[in-house]
Amino acid sequence: MGQRRRARELAVQVLFHLEYTPGDPEAAFSTVSESFSMPLAAHEFAKQLVLGVCEHLETIDRMIQKASRNWRLERMSRVDRNILRIGAFEVAYLKDIPAKVSIDEAVELGKRFGSRDSGSFINGILDNIFNPSGQSEE
Repeated sequence: MGQRRRARELAVQVLFHLEYTPGDPEAAFSTVSESFSMPLAAHEFAKQLVLGVCEHLETIDRMIQKASRNWRLERMSRVDRNILRIGAFEVAYLKDIPAKVSIDEAVELGKRFGSRDSGSFINGILDNIFNPSGQSEE
């Protein structure tokens, strides 16, 4: 498994932890990441994702809400919601990562951590964020 994928998995777990135990994202990251052994670069990328999502949370949540059309954010599962937040953060703020890569990685996280339908649900919403006109690039 690639370092960035492991970093994204850690980021999902930290953001999920913050849903139940709100507080300082740095402290939550330290608490959760103690259980994971990973290379420094992956650790730093996970931290960048967590802190970036937390810093831009209101904007990211508005993007997700707008793109989800029929789903209110608070009705989404916590796992899906946090995977969407990471994917939306990457698409909007990390321009060195192609949007399609960020979307594909989020879909894989949804398949791993979410429900049977999480992958397609996440794909649809992130695709709407990346292609707001509804026109797929393919």
